[in-house]
Amino acid sequence: MNNPLLPLFRSKIYTAIVMLIVLIGIGIIGYRYISGYEWIDAIYMTVITITTVGFAEVNPLDTESKIFTVFLILASVVIVGYAISIITEYILSRNNFEDIKQRKMQKEIEAMSGHIIICGFGRNGKQAAKKLQDYKKPFVIIERDKDIIEKLQEDKIPYVFGNANEDETLLQAGIDRASTLISALPSDADNLFVVLSARQINEHLCIISRASQETSYNKLKLAGANNVILPDKIGGDHMASLVVIPDLVEFIDNLGIVGERNINIEEVKVEQLYDIDIVKTIRELDLRKKTGCTVIGFKDENGEYIVNPEADTKLVPGSKIIVLGRPEQIDRLNSKFNIEQDA
Repeated sequence: MNNPLLPLFRSKIYTAIVMLIVLIGIGIIGYRYISGYEWIDAIYMTVITITTVGFAEVNPLDTESKIFTVFLILASVVIVGYAISIITEYILSRNNFEDIKQRKMQKEIEAMSGHIIICGFGRNGKQAAKKLQDYKKPFVIIERDKDIIEKLQEDKIPYVFGNANEDETLLQAGIDRASTLISALPSDADNLFVVLSARQINEHLCIISRASQETSYNKLKLAGANNVILPDKIGGDHMASLVVIPDLVEFIDNLGIVGERNINIEEVKVEQLYDIDIVKTIRELDLRKKTGCTVIGFKDENGEYIVNPEADTKLVPGSKIIVLGRPEQIDRLNSKFNIEQDA
């Protein structure tokens, strides 16, 4: 959001600058031709007159030069005063507007619930945010780099300016109402501290942390992280897999691509698919016929996963299914069962 007053202030500043330049020009030319000063002396006299510093004249002034100096002083008082007032007002307005934007942003965050908090907007944090945007998941960035904050402001991404290690900053981001926290800070020690703090504030929070060293894995798990990701290890495994099973890896990569409504894999709660008073099986639900999507995974109420579940698998309350399909088939699934993505 842009401040509608800022262009007005800028135009006033430009006007004040032009007036100052004209005033200085008149002063220099006046002293050059009325008082007969050399150019450097004329510049000197103009500057000390406009700034009213009280230095002595280069040469004694005659009557005409004195009259010219009086008018130059009066004009400079008005013009310089106007310029100072405009610049001061502009600075105060800009600061006030920044405060207003920050308060508005905080109100938006306070209205969020079940959102995701991303600590750090480096390479990993940025990728996580992009993926969440593609899936239209609400999230808040915690960042302490002012340059990054300015970019987030331009992109209208919700953020909290501060250190993620501090409980107050986490609370500002709504950690007590959040569903997930992604700690993507570059330092394992910082990630460990964030995980400890987050787990103490919200024991039901799902915490995903980045780790640089394999030795940090167990420490982060003990601190309360549900999942610990080692980007370097994943990257190495991925590159090796491209050598061993390139076509399979490329296919799996394509499943994870999300563009403009280009989702081809979805996780759905069974409660969104039918009235759970009478438990159905995958065969009875018959998603393949209704939507074209294929059920490729099942997560029961205890969190256990089954890959390629049997058709007789019962879709009990609290369980989820993972479906695969082309983007239009996924859209058909969402529209048919009124499955809405989190905004």
